[in-house]
Formats: sequence, C-alpha cells, structure tokens
Amino acid sequence: MSATRTTRIAFSQRGQSAGDTAGRGRTVMQKDFLSILDFEPSDLRRCLDLAADLRLDRVARRALPRKRSLAGAHVALLFEKPSLRTRSTFEIAIRELGGEVIEPNRESAFGSRESLADVARNLERWVSCAVLRTFDHRVLAEFASVAPRLHVVNALSDQEHPCQALADMLTLRDQWSTLAGRRVAFVGDGNNVATSLTHAAAMLGVTVHLANPAGYELPDQRIEEARAVASDGCRIERFDDPRDAVRDVDAIYTDTWTSMGQESTAEERRRVFAPYQVNAELMSLAPGALFMHCLPAHRGEEVTDEVIDSAASVVFDQAENRLHTQKALLVMLLADEVAC
Repeated sequence: MSATRTTRIAFSQRGQSAGDTAGRGRTVMQKDFLSILDFEPSDLRRCLDLAADLRLDRVARRALPRKRSLAGAHVALLFEKPSLRTRSTFEIAIRELGGEVIEPNRESAFGSRESLADVARNLERWVSCAVLRTFDHRVLAEFASVAPRLHVVNALSDQEHPCQALADMLTLRDQWSTLAGRRVAFVGDGNNVATSLTHAAAMLGVTVHLANPAGYELPDQRIEEARAVASDGCRIERFDDPRDAVRDVDAIYTDTWTSMGQESTAEERRRVFAPYQVNAELMSLAPGALFMHCLPAHRGEEVTDEVIDSAASVVFDQAENRLHTQKALLVMLLADEVAC
C-alpha cells in the first residue's frame, strides 16, 4: 500500500498559509484519492458532513456559492470498465459544481496508442483532475506519480473502491446518526469493496465481521491496515460460517460473486459462494439489520429478491449517496485551488 500513497499537501484558504491558525477549519488533504487510507479520520468525517450539506442544497435547489466551486475546472473521466452509477454520479457532480467534463475514449486513455505516463502528462496540462475506473490499481499509482499537478481519483480498481465506501458510510450515518460501536458483516468475496468498506468502517469506529470462503478471503494486509486506523475500540474479525458472522450485527453487506474480468470463473464461484447467499434465513439472524450492496446485483445469486427489495434494504440510498459524497470529495480536492 505504501508504494501507492501520495504526499499530503495543505490546501489553505485564500490569503492564508497552510500553517496559519486562522485556517484551522480546513484540513490537510491529499493531492490524490486512491484509497480511504489517503484520508485522515478528520478528512473522512468532513467529507460526510459536506456531502450531507450538499445533499440538502440539492434537495432545496439552493444556489449557494458551492454551486460554482469547480467553475473553470475541467475533470477527465477515464473508464476502462463499464459503469452506470460511477460515471453518472461523477458527471452530474462535476456539472452541478460548475465544472466541465471530458471523456477521452478507452483506446486513447489506457496506453494502446501511447504510454500511460504520457497520457497523464498530457492531461495535467489541460485538466485539474482525472477520475479513473480501471482493472489494475498500478495504473492509478502511475498516473498519480508522474503528474504532480493532476489530482487523481480512484473510481474503482482491482484493489479498492474508496468512492463506494464514502457513500456506504454516509448511508449508515443517515440510518444510525452515530457510527461508533455499530457492527457490519461483509459476506462474500474479500474484494475491493470489502477492502474499502473495512478501511472506512474501522476509521469511524465500526466493527467489521468478514465471512469469506477459503481462498477468497480479504488479504491479511488489508485487515492490518484497517486495524492500524481503527478507533473507538472497534474490531476486524474473521468468520468461517456466515451465520456466525451476521448474528446480531446492525448491517449485512454483500457484493457480486463474479466481478468484471472474472467471468471465466463464474461457474466455480457460484458453487463456492452458494452457502454465502444473503437470504431471508440469514437476515433473520440479525433482527433489524440493514441490507447493503454496492450494485449491480445478481439477483438469485448473492442476494434474493426478497432481501434486496425488503424494507431493510438501503441499496438505492447507497447509490444516491455516491453523487453527494463524490461531490464533496471534488470540493475538498479542487475547490480551494479553483478559487485561488
């Protein structure tokens, strides 16, 4: 993980140095957002607070100064993988903040015509930020390292999905008000979504129970990273049996058993993951628990219709909150620079 981290820089208020105590309301932010671990806990809380405010502004159709937060800024959306929620919410967020969107095609953006480094070096001369959705996390790291003026946002990689975790945490905070002391079970593949969820939950004091089949566990490194930032006595615990993992938790989270790029293993995964389906029987072990899914869902595989369409399901709240949290993220990364 340390190889992909970037140097933290201070974005001060106009007319103030980064160390000026008059600017203490501002937090130190990353140049890039490749991982939840690029946030300090104060950054994460601030992002959720700002997202909630921006959501209220949108609902009320208030034309506040933030509506022009990205005026004059261009943001490139570079998508190597298909997307509904991520592409739509980032494009809407950028436009509603007054920015402009460019969308270079896949062949131009991902090295088939020229090196990734040269793509990044070109883009940093034209745009303020590049939002990448890619298979290989190393692509994000390379973009971030070779283009020091370009903000790079991870919109999904094989290792992490931090923008989803922001929406997840806002959704849970909406439901519970206070996150610390709650318990979430993640049932299924120990994948990028599980990684970012575990990082964010631990940072905010939420205990995470992980139930993954043998050979599909969340890597030990990711668990140790989460434990290193854990607060309020929360724990990261592994379970062999999903029934033990979900017993009396406050939310149950699952994801598709076969992600993009894994289609050749779909049949084997359906066999291995069948005992990890989230159905009414599993939900009954956690009375009152919420059901969560990052979508798209393969109904009848990782989750039944009965669960995803139930009153316990907050999956479409999660999807909506992608817009609000990504808008907050862009303001935190870019707004002060645009104003200066």
